[in-house]
Amino acid sequence: MSPSKPADGQPRGYIIPIGGAEKVQEPAILKRFVRLCGGRHARIAIVPTASLMSDTGSVYEELFDELGAGSAQAFALEERADGSDAETLRKLERATGVFFTGGNQLRLSTHLGGTPVAKTIRILNARGVHVAGTSAGAAFLSEHMIAFGDEGASPRVGSVTLSAGLGLTNRVIIDQHFRQRDRLGRLLTALAYNPFAVGLGLDEDTAAFIAPDETVEVVGSGAVTIVDPSDVEFSSMDQSAKGEPVCLLGIRMHILVQGATFNLHTRVADPGSVAVAKG
Repeated sequence: MSPSKPADGQPRGYIIPIGGAEKVQEPAILKRFVRLCGGRHARIAIVPTASLMSDTGSVYEELFDELGAGSAQAFALEERADGSDAETLRKLERATGVFFTGGNQLRLSTHLGGTPVAKTIRILNARGVHVAGTSAGAAFLSEHMIAFGDEGASPRVGSVTLSAGLGLTNRVIIDQHFRQRDRLGRLLTALAYNPFAVGLGLDEDTAAFIAPDETVEVVGSGAVTIVDPSDVEFSSMDQSAKGEPVCLLGIRMHILVQGATFNLHTRVADPGSVAVAKG
């Protein structure tokens, strides 16, 4: 699937993957999301489908209300048939922001993939509506989604399984809880399959705010690991047996903290406000 194309002159909305475990006592990430969506005029649609906990939707409704959003409503999309519900689609059309909670990203892809709800959210983002997701919700935002994989620092054949995601962008592959769960190896493996996209490894309580101009800005208390495979000189992926490590030459990596940026088009990183603060 391809991302929906914005109308001429119309910037798309922000795409905001969050690494999970975002702080609610000092909610810098969610506060910024609410501001982008319109503050007291914001209408945020919450999709708790990834979670098996019955109160996840209501927890985020209360949280966004406390952060000053005009309205926040959770949508119970538990069956594939729910993804075609006319009333749900009508309400989604009014949203200024969409938020996917954490849980299991395969619940999102299997329940919502190919439904009118998924298509509507892609169209809304192309029209300027901001879409965020935390943990499993973050993984689901891109076209190529990490469904599951092994921990460890080294890329190994078969150590990651990919699935189709929501498809808001095809420029990145996202992994979450990155440093906390030692996931560098599986992100490298995903990129070794086809070194087209940029890898975004998101630490907990850390978000990548992907602007309409393809600039990634880091917000939060951790780091975003950028893995850029565009200059890969050699990969042994096609020669190695399952479980064997993969040889990769020419991978570029950046570690970005709050205020630093990376341009997905030019592949240039910038320390941004980090350099100013240290100068």
